[in-house]
Amino acid sequence: MMYLHILLLTFILAAVASARLDPGQLSPKALSEQEADRVTKLPGQPPVTFRQYAGYVTVNETHGRALFYWFFEATKKPENKPLLLWLNGGPGCSSIGYGAAEELGPFFPQKDTPELKFNNRTWNKAANLLFVESPVGVGFSYTNTSSDMHQLGDTITAKDSYNFLVNWFRRFPQFKSHEFYIAGESYAGHYVPELAEQIFDNNKNGPKDDYINLKGFMVGNALLDDETDQKGMIDYAWDHAVISDRLYADVKSKCNFSDPNLPNDCHNSLNKYFDVYKIIDMYSLYSPTCVNSTSSTTRKLPTIQGIAPQLFSKIEGWHQKPAGYDPCLSDYTEAYLNRADVQQALHANVTKIPYPWTHCNDNITFWSDAPFSILPIIKKLIAGGVRVWVYSGDTDGRIPVTATRYTLRKLGLNTIEEWTPWYTNNRQDSFWSKFILNGVFEFVKLTIERHFDD
Repeated sequence: MMYLHILLLTFILAAVASARLDPGQLSPKALSEQEADRVTKLPGQPPVTFRQYAGYVTVNETHGRALFYWFFEATKKPENKPLLLWLNGGPGCSSIGYGAAEELGPFFPQKDTPELKFNNRTWNKAANLLFVESPVGVGFSYTNTSSDMHQLGDTITAKDSYNFLVNWFRRFPQFKSHEFYIAGESYAGHYVPELAEQIFDNNKNGPKDDYINLKGFMVGNALLDDETDQKGMIDYAWDHAVISDRLYADVKSKCNFSDPNLPNDCHNSLNKYFDVYKIIDMYSLYSPTCVNSTSSTTRKLPTIQGIAPQLFSKIEGWHQKPAGYDPCLSDYTEAYLNRADVQQALHANVTKIPYPWTHCNDNITFWSDAPFSILPIIKKLIAGGVRVWVYSGDTDGRIPVTATRYTLRKLGLNTIEEWTPWYTNNRQDSFWSKFILNGVFEFVKLTIERHFDD
């Protein structure tokens, strides 16, 4: 029986591979554009065998809007691996700065050294890995129409991201038939499902040449529903001894999380709640804060009017920049990405943007639209056959696991298998640890890789 399974998997893999473009089949235009975006080697980069590309993709020619991307082919057999797009949130924060350079990309900047460190848990061991800075104004992405910065919101972000993908696949047609996934965290709980919906709808109604082979998406510690996210944040803080019983009772009695209007007594209670997170890291409760930082000690974002959640977003304390396990890591990234030789190697900042690269754009202060809940989109996509994975780290107080549990319960789905713990050092669960840490989305892919990878 195992022999038959292996034969079947071999046949599936061969069939999928045969439908994909060989580099020799690429048009001269695609080859030229790819070669122009090829990153031969970054300053301080350790030697690697996989290829990487970076540059700009125009998403609106009339306004001159272009999004910056960084793409890493899989470390082995990229022609057989899925394509994953990673999005960070904010809104207004960079997927290059956080996702690529500090979380799941292959290269991490280091303290007081020009050398990059190779990330042994890089996700391009399991997938071809694509990062994009979105919306315009974030990182190296830009617009030539200044009024665009006052019209940003969920809708335009999703449309621009979709146009980015359509045009990126025209530049890299060899990846167009690959299984495509989207992943992200925090405010990407809006970005990812909304982009998935754009793809889903356009696959049905748009030109066949622009079809994207969307299979699923996953979001972590994700903003999905204003009511349950805000309720979950308060309950989590009390349950983890972040706030007192009295403050917890005050917030619960004075704040209606299903109503975006903010009475003064609720406002005062929430300010006291957020005051606690001035001295501990909201994103990682038990991690130290950066004390030797030139940019991260305040780690504040401007108050952006109109974003979700509608109630919390009115409180100044909500607008905090995230940090990594090394709380000063963001300082190293900013120093590295502002180097002229690094920008030249990445084909970045070609328009000479009149401000330094930062993780989050402080000039984004208005957000035109943000739905109260993303759950209707998730229900629609589940019904349409799109696979959805929602996960949470258990020490993140920003959108905590408590909020995620409340939100998923609100979906009203049937439980097929009950939750169980998993352990990184337990042999029984080591397979699932690899599944989660490497970002592999299907058991069958792991089975294929076990039998056929070099």
